[in-house]
Amino acid sequence: MVARGTPFAKVATDEECAKPLEVLDSRGWLPKSVVGLDVLCLAAGGGWQSILYAAAGARVTVVDISGAMLRQDEREAAKRNLSVTTYEGSMDDLSKFRDESFDIVHQPVSTCYVPIIAAVYHEVARVLRDGGLYISQHKQPASLQVTNHTDDFQYILGVDYYHKGPLPATLDIAYREEGTIEYMHRLEQIVGDLCRAGFVLEDFREPYRADPAAAPGHYKHRSRFVPPYLRMKARRLPRRDKNAQDAKSPIWTP
Repeated sequence: MVARGTPFAKVATDEECAKPLEVLDSRGWLPKSVVGLDVLCLAAGGGWQSILYAAAGARVTVVDISGAMLRQDEREAAKRNLSVTTYEGSMDDLSKFRDESFDIVHQPVSTCYVPIIAAVYHEVARVLRDGGLYISQHKQPASLQVTNHTDDFQYILGVDYYHKGPLPATLDIAYREEGTIEYMHRLEQIVGDLCRAGFVLEDFREPYRADPAAAPGHYKHRSRFVPPYLRMKARRLPRRDKNAQDAKSPIWTP
């Protein structure tokens, strides 16, 4: 994907770095300043989120399974004289980090690549400080159920909602990434497992990707009928251990 120059490997521009929080946070979910905060960009390699957070003054760490994506973070950080730490690894194993290491975890669409989303949430909950912020985006399960369309472009949900294991290959690939293995997570897993991991959900959005003028067959036409993504703002609840209050994130007041 990096070699092909896909949109998933787009680096931050000079214009974006001039107003990094505005670019990162059109919904107003982030604090007014992230200066000095510890931010984990999870499964977010590629030189976009990491560079913008670093430009805004945060201490940034990136975890991604793709070394090629991480090299873009390193290259862009060096070019802009920014400090970004990178680690190659899977999003569901953050054992390299101590408990309560971060104030913010920012995760773009990526949980579709792991079989058990609860494992990711468990690790994020562990490494976030009390009151820490977790911003994540996921693929809607219905979008991953689409396998094809009729001749008049009625979209067919051909994957069982309770399907287990890797998703089968489909004719409709509007929101599937070529050459990857993907898994579908039900809403009770995407939202319910988040709550059970120790988070409170503060906001929930469905990013608008539809275009009424899009031609049938275009992914924005499909988005009029099957929303592709959901985006969540969650907060790490205080731990029962009172001693953990010493590590409370500075971005939250109970």
